[in-house]
This record gives sequence, C-alpha cells and structure tokens, in this order.
Amino acid sequence: MPVPEHKFRAPRNRTITLSPEEQRLYHQGLLKLTEPLPPEALENCTIHQDSLAILDWLPWAWVDLLFIDPPYNLTKTFSSTVFKERSVREYADWLESWLPRLLKTLKPTGSVYICGDWRSSAAIHLVAEKYLTVRNCITWEREKGRGAKSNWKNCSETIWFCTASDQYTFNVDAVKLKRRVIAPYTDPKGNPKDWQRTEHGNYRLTHPSNLWTDLTVPFWSMPENTDHPTQKPEKLLAKIILASSNPGDLVLDPFLGSGTTSVVARKLQRRYVGIEQDQTYCCLAEKRLALAAQNPAIQGYAMGVFWERNSSQHD
Repeated sequence: MPVPEHKFRAPRNRTITLSPEEQRLYHQGLLKLTEPLPPEALENCTIHQDSLAILDWLPWAWVDLLFIDPPYNLTKTFSSTVFKERSVREYADWLESWLPRLLKTLKPTGSVYICGDWRSSAAIHLVAEKYLTVRNCITWEREKGRGAKSNWKNCSETIWFCTASDQYTFNVDAVKLKRRVIAPYTDPKGNPKDWQRTEHGNYRLTHPSNLWTDLTVPFWSMPENTDHPTQKPEKLLAKIILASSNPGDLVLDPFLGSGTTSVVARKLQRRYVGIEQDQTYCCLAEKRLALAAQNPAIQGYAMGVFWERNSSQHD
C-alpha cells in the first residue's frame, strides 16, 4: 500500500507496501469477471470485484476448502469500504442473503471455516447450521487489543468449522503442535514417556484443540505484515489449510483482504482463488504471492510441525 508522506517507518519495519509502480504492475494481473468463466480460468487468480455481486457466476461443486472472513458485526472502515454494526438478527439476515449461494461452489466433501467475534458468532452459528454440519468452534487468542476500564479486554476471535457432509478431509497429523515439556516423565529405564529429547530442549507433539494460543498477529517486524487492519496470521491459515485440504486441492476466499489465504495455499501446494473488492489490497495480495514463490516459509511452522509461540523455532 502506498505510504503517506507523513507516515514514518522505522528502519527495521518489514511491513509489505506498494510503490505506485508496483500498484500499476500488479493491477495488470488482476481478474475481473464480466461473465461466468470455466474453473480453470479462475484458478490461482485474484479477482478484483465484490464477491457478493458475482456469486452466481462461480462454478458449482468446485471448491475443496472455503475460508470465509466477512466483515464482523461492528462499525469499521476497510480502505474505501465502511461496514456498520447491526443487530444480531440483522447480521444473520445479511449472512443468509449470500451464504447459501456461496456454498453452491463447495464440493460435497468440502469444508468451510467462518470467522467471527463475540458480536457475530451467534448469528454465524444460527445461519451455518441451516446449511452445513457444524463440527466445532475454534477460539484463537488475538493478543493485540486495547484495555477496557468497564469491560473485559477483547483478545479472542472465533472460527466456525463446518462441513458439507460426513465425508470430509481432516489431516490431524499435519497440524499437531510441538510443545515444550515442563515435567519430563520417564519410564523405569529413564526413557522419555510420550516426549522427545532434542538439541533445542524436551518436546512432545500434542493433538490440535479448538483453543489456539500459539498465534502471533502480524506486526511491523514480521515479513508477512501489511497495513490491512484485520490481517490474519499465515500460521492460522496454515493450520486450516493443512487440516482440511490436500495438496492440489482448491481453496477459495471470497473476502481475501491482503491475500493471506491465497499466499498460504500457494506455499502449501494448493490451488487458490481470492476475491477482494479493494484494488490496493488485491495488489498487495499479488505482491505477497510473488514473494511466496521466492520464500515459502511460514512463521511458526517448521520441519512439518507447528511450534508454540515464542519457542526457538517460531521464526
């Protein structure tokens, strides 16, 4: 994103930005639909459009994994777009005005993840259970946030995990978390019980739960950071994509933002389609995709496992 003249960035700031020349360059690679196109014409593209305006042009039964991160139910400005807070009923009605049409893109074996917060989660659950099998609700710690004098500080968000049927992908071994062992129990011979000794310390692989406390919200010194106000961590998307898709599968994000879903899908050898109505964020996504081709690393994910936050392998 072009940096305003008054905005100073520290020398170690690694935030991804766009020069005017880059904006013009990456804009040329964006796709804009004027009619329905075959699936192969959409794959691995960033579509610069309002996703809700082109839902009926998207192929049916085409998507393996659908990641939905809609505007939450609060008043917020996203570049040139303003979303205003509604009642829970009104927010549910808004979701229901487009979600069934979007779900037509999903394969019968597909999975859906829908993001929200405490204001929107009740509505998401009510609408999702009408059309999908709701499997779980993930709570992830968003450690950023302002303190409140007369309320609890809001530092978590939710993700509803749903499937189109009882036949779906879930690769549990691909998303285990490597945690440091606090109490390293051993058997009578001194061998580790359900943990491993390594040169970095004592660790065990743990099954993934629906409480995620190992994520870091992108900030200025992280190479994935952008100026998007609600950017999701690449590590978060990696968990979802590895668990609920296989290499070569197609991942669709109809509210792409700065491109995290497409970027992580590319890094993990999945096909992707992202739809975003803001031109600057679309161009940021394209720049991040180009960077991903050069460096497929995902912070917090190394050697085939996820590491707990602030461990020696986190970066």
